[in-house]
Amino acid sequence: MDNTVLKAIRERRSIRRYFPGQIKEEELKAVLEAGTWAPTGKGTQDPVIIAVQDPEVCAVLRRLNAEVWGKPGIDPFYGAPTIILVFSKADNPNCVKDGSLVIGNILLAAHSIGLGACWINRCKEMFESEEGRQLAPRLGIPEGYEGVGCVSLGYIEHAAPAPRPRKADYYKIV
Repeated sequence: MDNTVLKAIRERRSIRRYFPGQIKEEELKAVLEAGTWAPTGKGTQDPVIIAVQDPEVCAVLRRLNAEVWGKPGIDPFYGAPTIILVFSKADNPNCVKDGSLVIGNILLAAHSIGLGACWINRCKEMFESEEGRQLAPRLGIPEGYEGVGCVSLGYIEHAAPAPRPRKADYYKIV
């Protein structure tokens, strides 16, 4: 069986090399809106999606993420011109699940319109740091929310890597 959604799921790859130019606003809005259509536990729509394109703020996020990772001086966002942050209510038992589904939608939407994207970890830890807590209000992150994940987003500099074969026993039908 095949259709455009199944094809996009099979073809999407994590992209780690981007052209420096910023993406178009209509592309960004399409990707962000796709994130809002992710299912959430009990329909709460708790996650908050923040797209950062300001180069100075992106530089701070790059530094914070590298420091949390223990690799200062590298760029964990691979030079992507846009960084998307996804947060969800910390006291919601579905916090990580809901935010993860949002990120999944964002990744698939980006691929479907020809953009590259990659899930980047350490969002929670970035915003648990003192500098991250100070940055949060400037970015519009509500009180009581925690980082679920980040996404690097931009135009793909090189062809996406070939898919790895799926393992034979990945799923079972009983």
